[in-house]
Formats: sequence, C-alpha cells, structure tokens
Amino acid sequence: MSFNNKTVFITGASRGIGKAIGLKLASQGANIVIAAKTSEPNAKLPGTIYSAADEIEAAGGKALPLMVDIRDEAAVQQAVQQAAEHFGGIDILINNASAIQLTNTEYTPMKRFDLMMSVNARGTYLCSQTCLPYLKKSSNPHILMMSPPLVMQARWFKNHVAYTMAKYGMSMCVLGMAEEFKAFGVAVNALWPRTAIATAAVKNLLGGDGSIQKSRTPEIVADAAFHILQQPAKTCTGNFFIDEAIIAQYIGGDLSHYQVDPSVPSNQLIEDFFLP
Repeated sequence: MSFNNKTVFITGASRGIGKAIGLKLASQGANIVIAAKTSEPNAKLPGTIYSAADEIEAAGGKALPLMVDIRDEAAVQQAVQQAAEHFGGIDILINNASAIQLTNTEYTPMKRFDLMMSVNARGTYLCSQTCLPYLKKSSNPHILMMSPPLVMQARWFKNHVAYTMAKYGMSMCVLGMAEEFKAFGVAVNALWPRTAIATAAVKNLLGGDGSIQKSRTPEIVADAAFHILQQPAKTCTGNFFIDEAIIAQYIGGDLSHYQVDPSVPSNQLIEDFFLP
C-alpha cells in the first residue's frame, strides 16, 4: 500500500515511538495527525506537538498538531472530526499513548491506577471507537496498538498489577476488535518491542542513561509498523507482532544499527516486559 496522502492519526506522537512512526510514514507522503498533550516545552520530556509537526513536514509529510487528552471523550471526538475534515478522512489509527508506573499494589496510588486505566485501556477503546466510522470508508484501514501479546503468567503481574492490567486492556481491544471489525475490513493488530526502546520512559524508570545505552532506537518500531501497515487489512488482522520478527521477515540482516550503542552485544540489551 502506498502511504501517499493517507491520513494517520497517532496518539502520543509528540515524542518517542509515536513520533518515529509519524516520521517514517511522513517520508512516504502520509498526512500525520499528532494527537498529544504536550503543547509547551518541558525540560524532562523533550518535544511538543508543534516541534513534532515541524519534523514531520521536513520529512516530506503534512502535519496537523492537535492538543488532545485521550481521557477526554469530547476532546477526542473533536480532534478526530477536525482531522477527518482537514485531510478528507482517516486511514490509519496508531494507539500509541500510554501511561506507566511500575509499582506494586501496596504502593500504587489510586490516582495513578486511574491514570493508567484511563489512558491505556479506555483511551485506546475511545480512539478506536471514534475513528471507526472514518476507517470504514478507507480502502485499506488499519488500527495498530502499541501493546504486548497476552501472556497470562503471574510473573508479568506480580510486580506491577495495575500497569499490566492497563496494557493488557489495550491488547484485549486487539483481540476483540480484530474479530468485530472484520465485517468492515478494518485490520486491528498489536506491535511490541523485543528490547527496551530509547524513550523518556525507559530513561526515567529503568535506570537512566545506562539503560538507554542498552536499548534500541524507536526507528526499529517505526520500520516494523511501516511493513505491518502495508499489508492488506482484510487478511492481516488479529496479530500480536514483535518488532524484531517483522524486521527479520521484511528487511533481514544485522540489527545493530538500531541500537543506541552498536558496540553493546545483542544479548546484553534490556529485554522488554511481557515477552516469553
């Protein structure tokens, strides 16, 4: 599928994986809707919807920066309608926005529990529901969740029950919506990294700059998303893809160029959560 003039609505696209996917698809001529909260610079979280828009347009695409809190139903509905009117429709939805806190049950305030459930599970559901009428009109519509395969083992729950519940909520949307949306020809898939990805969340929660050096760049996820979204929506749906496997299938070769530090042996990279 050509991405030229296709419209991609990406939540949390002001930085990290969301922005990387936007840049990749923009380089192929796509219109990118940057639906994220950050409109003012933040010292701890680099990037805003406007700086991301500048980069996306420099990469060759058209950008529409929209300040959206995906917990707000009215705000999501307004943003989706505005995007569809601006670009003439919506072809792809990337549910990338996510909240994380890796604390156990005793030390997870209900405010943080509510945040993770509202952004991850509910936000994904809301954005998918709201974009669906426009996706149904597209020639090759895709929804892609940045969520893990459903591995129902205690080890993925015991250290952070709330976070796991919230991320698995996104994956359960994949499982159900893929089957539900088959009648409309809308593909619903998940994509998850094999290793830690060099984002602000990894730096802040998994060990600072040391963890970044043992991570891959967001470009590996973006390249994997590019190949998934090229597939025919009617036959490629209900899958839980891993970035490394997609790259091996479509590109092959040495993956060290995706590492922040190519000199780090691949077996010393930090493995991401939820993978068997």
